Amino acid sequence: MQLNKFTDYALRLLMYISRPRDTPYTIAEIAQDLHVSQNHLVKIVHFMGKQDWIITTRGKGGGIRLNAETLNLNLGHIVRILQGNNQIVECNTPPCVMRSNCGLKGILDQALEQFYQSLDQYRLGDVLNPGSSSKVAASSPIALINL
Repeated sequence: MQLNKFTDYALRLLMYISRPRDTPYTIAEIAQDLHVSQNHLVKIVHFMGKQDWIITTRGKGGGIRLNAETLNLNLGHIVRILQGNNQIVECNTPPCVMRSNCGLKGILDQALEQFYQSLDQYRLGDVLNPGSSSKVAASSPIALINL
């Protein structure tokens, strides 16, 4: 499974703004450092603000801060929400002639659920300091996220 760009960039943004500092982060700064378009980040920031994962402040001295509670969210929960209802395989559009005699979709759906269950073992905070968690290893699912 490959994460969509929205999910990939959103995870990067969450990790980026989790670094403590006195002033809020700006979209322009994040876009430059992460090499992501500002337009794309605006959409991501807006979405994550609605989820209450981040705190946004408008105007001079405004910017983006991580909601501290977000560090305790399970990665599986975060990725499920960011990915939306994307399925690994779509049998109806266009209609697959093998639909009635195929077990592949069920197997892939089960594998996807196991992927999410594996991510559920970790919190966002675990990703930020991998040396502090005994669960995080090079072969863990979070290592699949190219940062």
